[in-house]
Amino acid sequence: MSISLEDISKLREMTGVGMMDCKKSLVEADGDIEKAIDLLRKKGAATAAKRIDREANQGLIVSYLHNNRIGAMLELNSETDFVARNEDFKNLANELVMQVAAASPLYISRSDVPKDLVDKEKDIETVKLKSEGKPAEIIDKILTGKIDKYFSTICLLEQPYMKDPDISIQDLIDGKTAAIGEKLVVKRFARFELGK
Repeated sequence: MSISLEDISKLREMTGVGMMDCKKSLVEADGDIEKAIDLLRKKGAATAAKRIDREANQGLIVSYLHNNRIGAMLELNSETDFVARNEDFKNLANELVMQVAAASPLYISRSDVPKDLVDKEKDIETVKLKSEGKPAEIIDKILTGKIDKYFSTICLLEQPYMKDPDISIQDLIDGKTAAIGEKLVVKRFARFELGK
């Protein structure tokens, strides 16, 4: 089947994926753009996983100011400066800095959270569960869920995305990694609130 340049360009515009990947997906989907989008999304998770060991030291720093009362800055890295100039990349960086301003994360990921802070939270939750009369054999299971919930509150990558709470920030970044074709990494962020 012959795939038109117009269809390839349309798919690229819809997904942000490279021209060759768009062409391959359209060929595989027999020219059906919706099927090609699904194929690209499925391949996206695998692409993100493959890129985990690549170095991302290009990118940009973005800022956001809300009513002159809350401000945030965030550094988002990519593998190349070419991607850092891409509109999808810039849009992602802006979405992430707004998430920082709105949701007040303290850390990027759970690996950044100090062990003593996690231990303290576990102790607090264990005492609460025991005082509620929960049986000892289920406290560990409940505790795991409570600690995961704690991480989803304080860790940016585990927070629900403010514009679509069904996905996490990590899912959002993985989707863009697949679409853009490079590893994307939140390097650091800072949040400021007037009077705090």
